[in-house]
Amino acid sequence: MTAPTPRRLAASPEVIRIGNCSGFYGDRLSAMREMLEDGELDVLTGDYLAELTMLILGRDRRKDPELGYAKTFLRQMEDCLKLAVDRGVRIVVNAGGLNPAGLTAKLRELAGKLDIAARFAHVEGDDLTARAAELGLGKPLAANAYLGAWGIVECLTAGADVVVTGRVTDASLTVGPAAAHFGWGRGDYDRLAGAVAAGHVIECGTQATGGNYSFFTEIADLAHPGFPIAEIHRDGSSVITKHAGTGGAVTVGTVTAQLLYEIGGARYAGPDVTTRLDALELARDGQDRVRITGVTGEAPPPQLKVSLNAIGGFRNEMAFILTGLDTEAKAALVRKQFEAALTTKPAELKWTLARLDQADAETQEQASAILRCVVRDPDPDVVGRVFSSLAVELALSSYPGFSLTSSPGTGSVYGVFTPGYVDAAEVPHVAVLPDGTRVDIAPSTGTRALEDVAAPALPQPPAAGPTRKVPLGTIAAARSGDKGGNANIGVWVRTDDQWRWLAAALTVERLKQMLPEAADLPVTRTVLPKLRAVNFVIEGILGQGVAYQARFDPQAKGLGEWLRSRHIAIPEELLP
Repeated sequence: MTAPTPRRLAASPEVIRIGNCSGFYGDRLSAMREMLEDGELDVLTGDYLAELTMLILGRDRRKDPELGYAKTFLRQMEDCLKLAVDRGVRIVVNAGGLNPAGLTAKLRELAGKLDIAARFAHVEGDDLTARAAELGLGKPLAANAYLGAWGIVECLTAGADVVVTGRVTDASLTVGPAAAHFGWGRGDYDRLAGAVAAGHVIECGTQATGGNYSFFTEIADLAHPGFPIAEIHRDGSSVITKHAGTGGAVTVGTVTAQLLYEIGGARYAGPDVTTRLDALELARDGQDRVRITGVTGEAPPPQLKVSLNAIGGFRNEMAFILTGLDTEAKAALVRKQFEAALTTKPAELKWTLARLDQADAETQEQASAILRCVVRDPDPDVVGRVFSSLAVELALSSYPGFSLTSSPGTGSVYGVFTPGYVDAAEVPHVAVLPDGTRVDIAPSTGTRALEDVAAPALPQPPAAGPTRKVPLGTIAAARSGDKGGNANIGVWVRTDDQWRWLAAALTVERLKQMLPEAADLPVTRTVLPKLRAVNFVIEGILGQGVAYQARFDPQAKGLGEWLRSRHIAIPEELLP
């Protein structure tokens, strides 16, 4: 495929200014208006999809075939479509979810109702649900391939004011406008990879401007952080910033944290390019400005990832409050009574005792621990009232001080996420232009199978000296997240001396010691010297994905903060 004819989306031929106003389905509703009113933009993106969201939208579509998209985006468009058109800002979102055509039709109705002249286009083809069994993907509720940026490019080149997609990679929302504006071709891997890096930073909204940031106490104003902007240059380099006067901050730290979010190894694979995260470099470029340079790209893998969401069965939970003395004995008693009384044992039954109690506590809450019983079964009746009412029946015959955190209830559906992979040629990728013309987007002809990157040379460890056992977070930041049943934790430090220590000290073995929940699970470490970071992928810690709720923190958002709270011997010369 030849390079597209550039479509001028920005006043400058050398820079395009792309903002983001949504990091998930449920993000700040007013963000779109704020981004349009608070400063200059060329394109505004919105990321509404996640693995759990696809399951939610799949259930919506099962109830009503006309649904399956992010309904909040329609509300935002009712408020902001005229503002965006008047300002000449193009909008590119994946809010179409499982029904991009349906959402686009609703947008046309809305524009007609509001008497706004706007051109709408959408991208489809990612939905493989009807063909899942044929492709060897089973029979999920929803099966969606991760498409790339070239359908978005076609829509923008055809003059669309608003482009709606289904399941594209999050960064594609940024790559598409940049490629359209600069006329990049399929083989411009370094430039495309640069845009992927920028898109990955801004895709989660305010996580790039101080949200979920380990060193948040250093940010002066987090009351209402602004959303991020990527100023992408023709060569693929970028500057991450935000509108002047908005809350939060853009620093090398906040950008580093987001680059480490939900990644695997040094190769960050996508449908258009594989981005080498070990090549990029960050530098401060002024107040609330961080420059990303040096990004390199490689041909994408021959297969596309597929998000497979299925209904796993039904789930229920009851939690017992254990107060005061003999906590372990109380837990053992109620567990024995409860399991003996169960007439039908659920397919899965798991007990978890959270020892939140303190000795000689000054409040009753501080003297209490929580014992949770979680059950799962294909039959809703097995985990319904029969299960939860049984907990209540023990109230007068069990441990002293018996109480529960909730009343008995019926079970609820839980989902299971699994990743699948199909050859890119098996996935239709279609751009539906504003005039209704359908353009087939060919898969990449140049591909490269993914391989692990050879481990880089580690820096010389610091000389032996006095140490102090303190929380890892005294000098290190972390960002963690979910990828199906796996979780990642990216850990980074801010000085070269700290990096020499971190690279030597925080090994896989040490991580398993610090996080006992990972002790028996496969863990992989990737070293990223240019970010002074190590990234860990812990396989299986989230069971079968977010909707499965294997942990009380099912998306692993707090996993990195748990690690930071754990004590480790750090050289005294590195401590504040």
